[in-house]
Amino acid sequence: MDFAYSPKVEALRQKMLAFMDDHVIPANIPWHRQYETGTYPLDVLEPLKAKAKAAGLWNMFLPHLPEGVEGQGLSNLEYAPLAEIWGACSGRRKCSIGGPPDTGNMELINIAATPAQRERWLKPAVFAAKSAPASR
Repeated sequence: MDFAYSPKVEALRQKMLAFMDDHVIPANIPWHRQYETGTYPLDVLEPLKAKAKAAGLWNMFLPHLPEGVEGQGLSNLEYAPLAEIWGACSGRRKCSIGGPPDTGNMELINIAATPAQRERWLKPAVFAAKSAPASR
């Protein structure tokens, strides 16, 4: 069995590693300092989320949807090495939906919900303006 990443996944991995080095890791200390104060939302999150969206590193597990979601439509196998990178340095917390509904919940809503349910539940989750507080 070939465990090599596809060219698409490898390109996304390199893009994500650069994004982590350029944006997320430098924000790590300010993120932790603000988090420790208990002040929400954390100011450091919104600029990082905007940069992740602009870089195409947002909701990569979702397909392009009529609701305006610019996902990559990655399979679990494709998404796994990217999620591993996001997991470093609280990356996912900084550059994704801040709390539930998370990846799995959004995928289920996308697959099984009616158009009205998707409008009500998926769209706000995907386009969340503010992040939920992280679990302590």
